Amino acid sequence: MAKVNDQPLEHRVEIAVTPEKEVGEYASFASVWRAQDCFVIDFATEVRPPEVSEDPDSSTRYVHVPARVVARVRIPPGQVWELMKALEQNLSAYERETGGGEAEA
Repeated sequence: MAKVNDQPLEHRVEIAVTPEKEVGEYASFASVWRAQDCFVIDFATEVRPPEVSEDPDSSTRYVHVPARVVARVRIPPGQVWELMKALEQNLSAYERETGGGEAEA
């Protein structure tokens, strides 16, 4: 980290979004998993209506939800805490503004 008079300088990241990505992707859910050197978040959306299926090994019935990943994001472990803090801050602000608890799915 750069220093001036032994004081660390503030980092200000300027994020630019290309025009083709400005609209974003809709995702109805996310899956989080980890690899050796990063955390992976798969954002996905349903592609067909859910259907009741049966596990051939156990005969257990379950609801099968066909989904497709619309974006896969890999982040270094050090960024996970920053992401969690940003999500918590934004969720708290959303709850204050809307007076609601859990967001509608």
